[in-house]
Amino acid sequence: MRYLLLIYANEADWDVASQTERDAIMRGHGRLETDLRRTGQWEACDGLQTVRNASTVRTRSGRTIVTDGPYAETKEQLGGFYLVEAPDLAAATAIAARIPTTASGAVEVRPIQEIDMTPFYPDGEHLR
Repeated sequence: MRYLLLIYANEADWDVASQTERDAIMRGHGRLETDLRRTGQWEACDGLQTVRNASTVRTRSGRTIVTDGPYAETKEQLGGFYLVEAPDLAAATAIAARIPTTASGAVEVRPIQEIDMTPFYPDGEHLR
């Protein structure tokens, strides 16, 4: 089963971290990604730009509304993700616990809902 590991942290903590602290965190991510690739559990991972570069899109009464920033004001922002293959939730949470920023932030573990979209594609095309 695939799981999305959503990394939440306070962006201000990163902004004030020393280069040594940032490098240590990034080395931790490098070790984790290398291990996940080696074991075949890695599917994707990346960081996200700051919420200052984010937009939120809503459609209300047929009108598209685009606002700056994340959906809600919070102390911790979504900063990155891992998409991993794991046999169960326990294995996925064990991987999440290895993400370096769990010491100061949080990682939300969400199972991917596999949906067969084939019937809904125009002309029966399936993009996966």
